[in-house]
Amino acid sequence: MPGYISPPDPAAYRQKVWALVRQIPAGQVATYGQIAALIPPPSGMDPHSYLSLGARWVGSAMASCPEDVPWQRVINSQGKISLSNPRAAQEQRTLLESEGILFDAHDRIDLSRYRWQSP
Repeated sequence: MPGYISPPDPAAYRQKVWALVRQIPAGQVATYGQIAALIPPPSGMDPHSYLSLGARWVGSAMASCPEDVPWQRVINSQGKISLSNPRAAQEQRTLLESEGILFDAHDRIDLSRYRWQSP
């Protein structure tokens, strides 16, 4: 069902996202798509359609997360910060660097080194 713009139950989806992100330890990161893949597709939605939308849904959930969610630990699949606000992007980078995460010359995080091995 590619017509989904948001999850059928956005509040429940956000809670699932936040619960997973709270599990990411300091010094590790996960991608939006990685988080989405850990959440089963909504009832009646085929998995392929879900995976094409899931990363966006995770991004939307992260945009409104509570203070106890380590939002900085979620990045894009290229290993980069994808926030469009330069101040927020710099804050995310600073927080990640304070956890010991290194960025390369192209502002990427080495996912083979820092990717969270989810439950």
